[in-house]
Amino acid sequence: MDGGLRRVAYDVVDRLQRAGFEAFWVGGCVRDMLLGKDPEDYDVATSARPEQVELLFPRTVAVGRSFGVVRVIEGPWTVEVATFRAEAGYEDGRHPSEVRFADARADALRRDFTINGLFYDPIRGELHDWVGGRRDLEARLIRTIGEPEQRFAEDHLRMLRAVRFAAQLGFEVEERTLAAIRAQAPLLGRISAERIRDELLKLFEPPHATRGLRLLRESGLLAVVLPELAAFEGCEQSPDHHPEGTVWEHVMRMLELMPAGADRLLPWAVLLHDVGKPVTARREPETGRIRFFEHEKVGEQMTREILERLRFPRRDIETVAFVVRHHMQFKDVPQMRKATLRRMLLRPTFPLELELHRLDCLGSHGRLDVYEMLVRERAELERRPELVPPLLTGRDLLALGMRPGPELGRLLCQLREKQLAEELTTRDQALAWVREQLGAVAPERAGSGAAAPGREGADPSAAPVTTPGPGSTPAAGSTGAGDR
Repeated sequence: MDGGLRRVAYDVVDRLQRAGFEAFWVGGCVRDMLLGKDPEDYDVATSARPEQVELLFPRTVAVGRSFGVVRVIEGPWTVEVATFRAEAGYEDGRHPSEVRFADARADALRRDFTINGLFYDPIRGELHDWVGGRRDLEARLIRTIGEPEQRFAEDHLRMLRAVRFAAQLGFEVEERTLAAIRAQAPLLGRISAERIRDELLKLFEPPHATRGLRLLRESGLLAVVLPELAAFEGCEQSPDHHPEGTVWEHVMRMLELMPAGADRLLPWAVLLHDVGKPVTARREPETGRIRFFEHEKVGEQMTREILERLRFPRRDIETVAFVVRHHMQFKDVPQMRKATLRRMLLRPTFPLELELHRLDCLGSHGRLDVYEMLVRERAELERRPELVPPLLTGRDLLALGMRPGPELGRLLCQLREKQLAEELTTRDQALAWVREQLGAVAPERAGSGAAAPGREGADPSAAPVTTPGPGSTPAAGSTGAGDR
């Protein structure tokens, strides 16, 4: 924890109190402090009005004047200061239609969960608990302040936040609170996709991702926010490849094995890599074997639809969809030609793909022979930096007399293949090989280097694509077999 931030948060409360106002640390920072954790941020609640807060501190930003919220800035640190308030009239399931300034107790009673309704005075070292939050922290329970049905009707996202807090903290959701979530789960469909996405991103972080998914299912929220994943439970798999059981059990095991500090998109690659299996599952009548032909292709499209629905950034959508589309390619690695394998290793998505493959193996048959081979090959490639940049670019071929077009692209691909196979290792060798190829090309195909008709102003120096990226077609060796 940043000691500077804690000092600033202390000084904010101290200055407000010296000016005659009540002021406390509130919410998550108090909860974490009582749990023995270092708070990541600090919020302050006070009796001072926004304009009074602004007069007391030299640098402030009003971020919610109608709600009485002002950010106090000191150096690189920011502390959010909010005036005590009460709220009513949540007509849209998110925003209160009535806000009035109130006292500290009323401010505590309007909050979501008891463990987030604690107020702490750092100057006097006093804890104020008007909602039973200390008791629920000790009992490790997530309980709403007041009637759960009312709290969730006010802000439907609180249902997802209850599950997220329970997963992150290792708590249970109190019985009445959980029953209310199950009853009101469909209301979550009214919440903006962006707010749901942000909660899910936190929910599926390791090491609590497995519990997060289980709580989503138990609360009834999974069928609302990620119905495609709910189909995993009944999707059986052939025991020769998946002795662990259904797709649900497979994904749960993978989530459990995710390391701390993993790529932020790894949980989504895990969750969605087999999303196409339930809709492609077929049982062979002769053998009884379960097959999932082209589930990776179907899964790629489903992944795009799911992440677009949740308003993920385009780059994230393309990355996860590409990884889903190519995850079956790993079984073909032992038979790949050297150039094909190296193209795979050079993909910008490869580190994410490799970690998904490792978890895929550990979450099923447990064999890591292909993973270990790829680690060795990647280490070897890192010792051969001369293989990474292409020997020649499109500009070089144009300088030799080629026109822009498909022929140029095909020649660049062949050249790259030979470089990665170490058949060509220097620029001079590459130039000699290209000249040899051009000697066999008819003059009307090679051209004189002039721009092709209709291409005036086009940049003739486009470099070749050296490695497939998100959106590329599968590399050679990907059969797309569907029995895994």
